[in-house]
Amino acid sequence: MAAYAGNRFQEMIQYKDMSLLDRISGPADLRDLSISELRRLAEEVRLRIIETVQRNGGHLASNLGAVELTIALHRVFESPTDAIVWDVGHQCYAHKILTGRASRFGTLRKKGGLSGFPKRQESEHDTFDTGHSSTAISSALGLLAARDRLSQGGRVIAVVGDGALTSGLSMEGLSNAGQLGLPLILVLNDNRMSISHSVGSISRYLSKLSASIRYQTFRARIDALVLKIPRIGTTIYAFIKRAKRAVKAIFFKENLFADYGFEYVGPIDGHSIPALIDVFSHVRHLNRPVVVHVVTKKGKGLEKAEDDPESFHGLGPACPDIPGPGTSSHSESFTSVFANALLSAAERDPRVVGVTAAMGTGTGISKLADRWPHRAYDVGIAEQHAVAFAAGLAQGGLRPVVAIYSTFMQRAVDQVFQDVALAKLPVLFALDRAGAVGEDGETHQGIYDLALFKAMPNLVVFAPADANELAAFMKFALTLDQPAIMRYPKAFSACPATDTAPLELGKGTFLRKSPGASILVLALGPLAHSAVSVSDALRKSGLKIDVYNLRFAAPVDEAHLAALCAPYGGIVTLEDGVRSGGVGESIGAMFARRDNRATFIARGFDVIPLAQATREELLSAAGLDEKGIARVVLDMAQSLGFAEPRPQALSSRRAPLEVQHGR
Repeated sequence: MAAYAGNRFQEMIQYKDMSLLDRISGPADLRDLSISELRRLAEEVRLRIIETVQRNGGHLASNLGAVELTIALHRVFESPTDAIVWDVGHQCYAHKILTGRASRFGTLRKKGGLSGFPKRQESEHDTFDTGHSSTAISSALGLLAARDRLSQGGRVIAVVGDGALTSGLSMEGLSNAGQLGLPLILVLNDNRMSISHSVGSISRYLSKLSASIRYQTFRARIDALVLKIPRIGTTIYAFIKRAKRAVKAIFFKENLFADYGFEYVGPIDGHSIPALIDVFSHVRHLNRPVVVHVVTKKGKGLEKAEDDPESFHGLGPACPDIPGPGTSSHSESFTSVFANALLSAAERDPRVVGVTAAMGTGTGISKLADRWPHRAYDVGIAEQHAVAFAAGLAQGGLRPVVAIYSTFMQRAVDQVFQDVALAKLPVLFALDRAGAVGEDGETHQGIYDLALFKAMPNLVVFAPADANELAAFMKFALTLDQPAIMRYPKAFSACPATDTAPLELGKGTFLRKSPGASILVLALGPLAHSAVSVSDALRKSGLKIDVYNLRFAAPVDEAHLAALCAPYGGIVTLEDGVRSGGVGESIGAMFARRDNRATFIARGFDVIPLAQATREELLSAAGLDEKGIARVVLDMAQSLGFAEPRPQALSSRRAPLEVQHGR
C-alpha cells in the first residue's frame, strides 16, 4: 500500500500508535488541534482515502483535492447547526471521515456499508442526499430561506466544484440567491482554472478587505450617509456603486458573482489550512451572499493522480471480479463496443457527430474526439443543453449521437420530448450505465429510463443484448428518420457464438425455442443471455423454457408479439428497469386487452432504488440473476402442474468492474 500511495505516505505508517484520526469522533474535536496537527491530520485522511479507494473503488482525485478545505470548514463552522451542502458528493470522503464515520470508512461503497455520496440516513452531518451535479446552490438556498422564515440559527454553506457552474441549474440558483440577499456562503472549489500571480495577489488583497467585518460595517455606514444627502444622495450612491464595479472589473477576472449580487473572496490557496481558516472565520459573520473562491489540486498528495486527474477521478476495485455469464476474460465492455461502433459510423457517414455532457471518457465519446476533434462536442455538465443542442444539429442536417449516462438523462426528459421526439428529429441517444449500476448507490441507478421514455411519440427505444446487437443497432438507428434511444449497462458484453439476426423495428428474436415448451421468457437487454443460461440448465432436467429477446421497448409490434405468445401457458418478462410503468407492465396490459389467459409474471426493479452494492448483488436482490430467474420459472412450472424438475446448480459468477468515470 505504501508503494501505491507514494514515499511521502510511508512516514504515516509509523504513526499508527499515535494517530490523530483515531482521536477524532466528530468535527468539534478539530478545534483542539494546532495548525501543525491539522496538517498531519490531512495526511492521515489522505492515506485513509487512498487505502480505501484502492480496495473498494471510488472517486479518488476530487476527494484528495478537498482534504484541507474540509478540515478548515469543520474547524470554523459547527456542523450540523451550520449546514454544509456538498454538490455531487465527489468531495465528501474527508467529510465522512471527520464526522464520526472513520471507523466504518473501510465499508465505503460496499453492500450495507457507507455510501460514496452524502446520505442523510447515515449522519446528521449529511444535509442532503446528493449524487448529481449542480444542485447544491439551489437546495442550500432553500434551506437557508426556510431557516430565515422560521427564525432558526446556523449558517448554510454550499461547496460547489467549478465544473458545476456550466449547469443552468447553478446559474438559476445564483440568480435567485442574489435576488433574495440571504447570507449564503458559496465555496467554489476550483481545481481546474489557472490564476495568474499578479491578478491573484491583488484579488486576494481586495477580497480580504471586502470580507472583513470592519470594512463591511464602514461601507454600510458610508452608503447610508450618502443616501441621506438631500436631492443628490441617490445619484451619488449610484455613481459610487458604478465606480466600485468598474474598479472590480479592472482587477477581478471573476466579476460574474458580483453581478449576481455576491461578495467575492478569492482566489484562496485551497491547501493552506491557515488561509482557509482565516477566510472562513471572516465570511461566517457576513450578512449577505458571498463566494469564497478556493483553488485546489485534484489528486493532491498522490503523484499519479495529480498528473492524470481524469483517469483517477473514479476507480474500480484493484482486484477485479470473475467474468460473468456469457463472457470471457477477453470480453469488451458495452461502453468500449459503443465507442468503436461510433468510430465506424463516423467513418461511413461524415454527418455523424458525437455529443456528451462532461462525460467524454466515461461514455467513449473521447475516442471520436481523438480521431476527429471537430466532430465531438462536450458541452459540460449541461444535459438539457446537450439534448437541445443535438436537436439543432439534427435540424441542420447532421446525425448527432448523444452519449449520456442513464441517470443523468433524467435531467433532460423535457428536452427529449419537446425538442427531439415531438419534432421527430434523427438524434440517437446512447444511454450508458442503464439498469443496475452498483457501488454509486441510489442516485446513480439507471432503472427509470424505460418508464420515462418508452411512451414518448416517435421515439425508438432499444436494449442490445450483447455487443453484436449494439453495433447492429448503431447502423440501423442512423438510417432512421426518427429519434432513437439505445440503453446498455455498465458491464461486459456477452459473446454470442451465432450471428445477430437481422433487426426489424418493433420485433425481437428467439434465442431458445423448443417444440412443446409451455413457458416463454420475454427478456430485454443482456438479461436475455441470463435467461438462455437458465433455459439450457433446466433443459437438462427435462423442463423446456423458450427465450425471446424483445430488443425493442418501443415501438412494440403488438400483433406479432401476441401471436408468438399465444401457444404458451406461462409467460415471464425480465427487464433491468423499474416494473412500474415498465415493459413488462405494458405487455401485461396488452394481454389483458387481447384476452390472453396465460399465467403472467413481470420481473424488474422496485420503484425505490437499492443502495450501493455490486451490480450482481443488485440483480440478485431483484431476482434478476440466474438463480432468481430459475426460481420464478420453476415456481411457474409447478403452478401450471408440470412435474418439478431437479434444478441443476446455476452459476452466479460476477462480472469484472472497469475504471469508472462518473460525476
